Amino acid sequence: MTTTTSIPVDAQHLPSPALRRFAWAVLAYFIAVILWGTLVRATGSGAGCGDHWPLCNGTVLQHSPRVDTMIEFTHRITSGISFFSAVGLLIWTFAGTVRGHLARRMAVASVAFTLVEAILGALLVKLGLTAQSQSPLRAPYLALHLTNTLLMLAALTLTAHMLSRRHGYLRSTVRLVAPVGAALGIFIVLVVGVTGSLAALGDTLFPVTSLSSALAQDFSATSGWLVRWRWTHPTVAFLASIFLIWLLVRAARRTAYWDNRVLSAVILLLLATQYVLGVLDVVLLAPVWMQVVHLLGADTLWAALVVLTARLTVQPIEQAP
Repeated sequence: MTTTTSIPVDAQHLPSPALRRFAWAVLAYFIAVILWGTLVRATGSGAGCGDHWPLCNGTVLQHSPRVDTMIEFTHRITSGISFFSAVGLLIWTFAGTVRGHLARRMAVASVAFTLVEAILGALLVKLGLTAQSQSPLRAPYLALHLTNTLLMLAALTLTAHMLSRRHGYLRSTVRLVAPVGAALGIFIVLVVGVTGSLAALGDTLFPVTSLSSALAQDFSATSGWLVRWRWTHPTVAFLASIFLIWLLVRAARRTAYWDNRVLSAVILLLLATQYVLGVLDVVLLAPVWMQVVHLLGADTLWAALVVLTARLTVQPIEQAP
C-alpha cells in the first residue's frame, strides 16, 4: 500500500491565494479567446477587418460594421487583453514568489508564446490566409499556429499548477521521472490537436450537405488532400489513447505526493466526451456550435493532461521532516 510522503511546507515561500486564483483565471480567459478564434474561422469572419492590422478596416472605431467585422474585431480586442493579462501574470509571479520558483520560468514562456501568437495572427491577416482562402500556405500555417496555441496553453497551465503546489516548486527540490516518455506522449497529443485543426479547416472550406456526400469526398481520388486528411484526425486520436492509458496507469500507481485518482477520472470523462463529440461532429456535418464545444473539450483535456504529466514527471525530492 502506497503512503503519502510528508514534506515540510514553508508557508512564507508560498504565493498568495489571490495570485493562484489569478493564474487559473488567466488560463480560463485564454481558452475563451481561443474559442472565439474558432468562431472567427468557422464563420469565415477572418477577413472582417480586411488586410489591416492592428487597425480594423483602417480605423479604430467601426461605424455600421458588418457581422463578420464585429466577430473579427472582438477577437482582436480580446486577444490584446490576453497579452496584457499574461504580462500581468508574469510581473505578479516574479513579485509574489521566491527565487528559483518554477512558476517564474513558465510565466516567461507564457508571455513568449503569447507574443508569438500575436505575430502569427497578424501574419495570418496580412498574408490573406483567412475566410475562404484556399492558399497552399494556409494548412501548414494553421498547423504552426495551433501548435503555438497549445504550447501557450501548456505554459499557462504549468504556471498556475506550479503556483498551486505546496512542495516541489523550486528547481533545487524536484527531480524528473521518465521525461522522455512524457515528452513523447505530450507530442502525440499535440499532433492530435493539429490534425483536428486541419480537419476543421477542411469542413470550413469544403462544406457538405449530407453525411453520404462527406464520406464520398473523404475517399474520392479527386478530392483535395485537405478533405481526405479529415480521417487522419480520428486515427491519430485513437493511437494517442495508448499514451493516455500509460499515463493513467502511472497515475494510479504513484500517489506519494498527490492523489491523482480524481484528476485521472476527470481525464477519462473528458476523453470519453471528446469521442462522443467527435462522432456527433461527423454526423451533424460539423456545425459551428459543435466545433466550438469540441474545441472547448479538447482544450480542457489538454490542460488536465499537462497537469497530470507535470505531477508524474516533475516530482518533489523527498526531504527529512
